[in-house]
Amino acid sequence: MDVAVESRVEPAARIGVARKAKAYLALTKPRVVELLLVTTVPTMILAAHGIPNLWLVLATVVGGYMSAGSAGAFNCYIDRDIDRVMRRTKRRPLVTGELSDREALVFAWVLGIASVLVLGFFTNWLAAALSVGAILLYVVFYTLILKRRTAQNIVWGGVAGCMPVLIGWAAVTGSLAWAPVILFGIIFLWTPPHYWPLSMKYREDYKEAGVPMLAVVRGRTVVGLQVILYAWAMVACSLLLIPVAHMGLVYTVVALGAGGWFLYESHRLYNLAIRHEHVSPMRVFHGSIAYLTLIFLAVAIDPLLWF
Repeated sequence: MDVAVESRVEPAARIGVARKAKAYLALTKPRVVELLLVTTVPTMILAAHGIPNLWLVLATVVGGYMSAGSAGAFNCYIDRDIDRVMRRTKRRPLVTGELSDREALVFAWVLGIASVLVLGFFTNWLAAALSVGAILLYVVFYTLILKRRTAQNIVWGGVAGCMPVLIGWAAVTGSLAWAPVILFGIIFLWTPPHYWPLSMKYREDYKEAGVPMLAVVRGRTVVGLQVILYAWAMVACSLLLIPVAHMGLVYTVVALGAGGWFLYESHRLYNLAIRHEHVSPMRVFHGSIAYLTLIFLAVAIDPLLWF
């Protein structure tokens, strides 16, 4: 056997079962999926006006994880070329060689089909159909069409990340309503101020990989301004849930408090950018995660209280 070929085969042959399983798990992007599930369960509580059937919650969470994991695995397969270039993604399984391209692609298909069956048989087929839509939006609309072509990639590609609230609501009620549409809107408007600060930190990575993120094509001042605009729209959208879903004191206080705090952080980022001072984009990135978590915790708690 050729020495070069042997050197590529030997490391893969030494990968044990535990390491292989960990690599498959990494393909599903568990940290991203975790955030998606944080939005699903509170939405189900709001839809049920209380604690929904726990088996239904389990089926929705498992099916939702499999659906989002399938989309993540397809993404890793399609973007394996740029993942090899970027520092942030250099440890992904297809870059390290822990999984082959074929293994990743088969895994993505199997996980996606299984997710539809789990949601269809254990919740309802509306939730399953929405799950299929989420996979297609992320894989086709975002990864294949938008990501490498436009600086607005994350705006419209982020639609896939909004789908779990629709899936959760549909799993409980078998239908959709204005409340989950508003929750969808909150996540849609949250995605740019969440992701664009991250793109500021990894601007050189995206530039080298040829991905036209806003921070690459326009610079940090424009990014800071866009973060502010989307943050204001997001907070306004979050307040719409109060009259539409008859939210109480807990949600109102959290929406105002967390929203005001995130607006402050957004304006701070922009002010530092226009003064050409050192900016901390990851402060806004991590703050956005805290904001969304607080909002959906309030969504979960509020229906359980009498005030």
